[in-house]
Amino acid sequence: MPVLIPSLGEALNVRELLADFDGILLTGSPSNVEPHHYSGPPSDPGTLHDAARDATTLPMIPHVIEGGMPLLAICRGFQEMNVAFGGTLWQKLHEVEGLKDHREDLKAPLEEQYGPAHEVELARGGVLQRLAGKDRITVNSLHSQGVQTLGRDLDIEARAPDGVVEAFRVRNAPSFALAVQWHPEWQFSENPVSVALFAAFGEAARERAQENRKGHRV
Repeated sequence: MPVLIPSLGEALNVRELLADFDGILLTGSPSNVEPHHYSGPPSDPGTLHDAARDATTLPMIPHVIEGGMPLLAICRGFQEMNVAFGGTLWQKLHEVEGLKDHREDLKAPLEEQYGPAHEVELARGGVLQRLAGKDRITVNSLHSQGVQTLGRDLDIEARAPDGVVEAFRVRNAPSFALAVQWHPEWQFSENPVSVALFAAFGEAARERAQENRKGHRV
C-alpha cells in the first residue's frame, strides 16, 4: 500500500515513522536541493526549492539505509541521496565545460520530454547491468543538476556518454539501495528495464515486510 510521507522536517519522528514502512521511494520534483546543504554557491533567482522536503529526506536517508530498508531514488531523490552521503552537485550541467545539456525541451509534448534521450553505460557487475542483462540502455533526461562529487560509500552504476553519473548504489547496504537520475516511472510497463527495476525494489520490500511480520510474532 503506497503512503505519502508529509514534508514536516523535524516535526516527524523518523525512527517511529519508518517502523511502519517496508520500503522508501524518493520521487522526482521540479525543485532542487538547496545548495547550502552541500556548500554550493547560491542558486540563481527564481530557482525552485523545497526546504521542507530537504529537512525531511536528508536526515531520513541515512536511517533508511542503516535500518536495512529498501530504497529507490529517482531524479531529485537521486540528488538528495548524493547530498545525504556528503556529495556535491553541479547546478547547471549545461554550463560545465565538456558536459552536455541534460534538460528537456519544455515546449515539447510530454511524450517527447520524457522520451528516450541518450544511452547510459552500465557498470560491469552492477545491479543495473544484472537487471538489464546488457551493458547499455537508453534513458530519458529531464534534469539541469547532476553529481559533481560522488558521496562517500556510493558506487557508480551508470554514466552518460559525457561522463555524468546517471545511477549509483550504496556500497555494502544491507538491502536494495539504488538511485537513478532518469525517470523510469514514465510509461514503465513499456520498458523492460524499468519493469525489472521496480520489480527488484518491490521484491526487496516484500522481503522486508516478511521480516517485520516475523519480528512482530516473536
